[in-house]
Amino acid sequence: MTISPPVSTGGALGRLRQQATPLSPTLRRVAEHVIRHADSVVHQTITELASGAGVSEATVTRLCRKLGFAGFHAFKIALASDVASRDALPTEDLALDPASRLVRHTCQTLEDTAQLINPGVLESVAQAIARAPRVDLTGQGNSGLVAQYFAHRLMRIGITAVTYTDPHIAAVSVSTLPRNGVVIGISSSGSTIDTVQHLRLAHSHQHYTVALVHRPSSPITRHASAVLFSAAQEDPLTDAVLSTISSQMLMLELLYMAVLAHRPEAHAMLRVTAESVVEKKY
Repeated sequence: MTISPPVSTGGALGRLRQQATPLSPTLRRVAEHVIRHADSVVHQTITELASGAGVSEATVTRLCRKLGFAGFHAFKIALASDVASRDALPTEDLALDPASRLVRHTCQTLEDTAQLINPGVLESVAQAIARAPRVDLTGQGNSGLVAQYFAHRLMRIGITAVTYTDPHIAAVSVSTLPRNGVVIGISSSGSTIDTVQHLRLAHSHQHYTVALVHRPSSPITRHASAVLFSAAQEDPLTDAVLSTISSQMLMLELLYMAVLAHRPEAHAMLRVTAESVVEKKY
């Protein structure tokens, strides 16, 4: 009878330290890198971790599974828990009430996002949207809500824009997009499989693709004609997403303003669309 080795217990860091010695040299290199740089790894993509450790993405996945995790994302959640339990709030933040801390953090994120603006890229994306026969937006979870918001903004100025919460329908929509169509993929991590696949599909059909993402080395950027950046990334362990959503929306509002400059009829359309719902309000 073959007896399977027991699964390691404890958090991600505990499992790494426990199994570091019997690991192969390549896997040990990844383990040691994670232990040394846990604070940054918790926010990295698998591509960034592999690059930082000097190994392949497959090696990172192999280590995660050897430690008893389903994959890199599950490992990163456990790692985030370890880091969160180890770190404490800065002294100056402890003196603030929760509302003040949230406002301070969100305002800082918006200021950081403003520093990431690339006027040339923003203008190129705006021109592509202004002349597109249709704009498809794709995103999952909270990024999907942001995609719906921006689709509504574009519709108000007469631009045909659609977004779907069902990834299968979204894929069908992307595959039937008219020539010169634009596909915008929104993903804080840049590693959401459905969103990455939608942008890859659009890119293969030679459409203009845009990624709104936090990290420049994220998988989604490989399939983007243009990349816009937000300054915040969701913590994989918490639901504190205000900074992330605010950062994404700020960049999209700036894009919206750039699109307006290429749509002379936009202000007239705003009046028309406003009048279309006037009977819906008391």
